[in-house]
Parts: sequence; C-alpha cells; structure tokens
Amino acid sequence: MRSDAGRFWATRERPFPRAVEDAGAHRTVDADDLVGLCQAIAEQEGIAERKRWIARATR
Repeated sequence: MRSDAGRFWATRERPFPRAVEDAGAHRTVDADDLVGLCQAIAEQEGIAERKRWIARATR
C-alpha cells in the first residue's frame, strides 16, 4: 500500500514470535519505493530466520 505521504508500506499478516521481535524484527515496514520495500521485508525475514537458526542450534 501507499501512505498519504507517498511511502510504500507492508504489514505481515501474522506477527513474528516474541523472541523474533525481541531480536529486532518488525512486523510493519515502509520505504520510498517498491524495491526498497522488498529489501525492508527481506531484512526483517532475515532477522527472523537468523533468530530461528540460532534457537535451533542452541537446543
């Protein structure tokens, strides 16, 4: 979607687990353009995946 200010934003339908949010992943991101939005989404998913990988590795 595009905000009134002209920025693109996206919100994840399902929230991240609390531990992933505590690790820095954000459910909602925004950017100036679609490329930036895709990069922002990928960054958040990367944070989540790294947190999940670390959690599995330390079990």
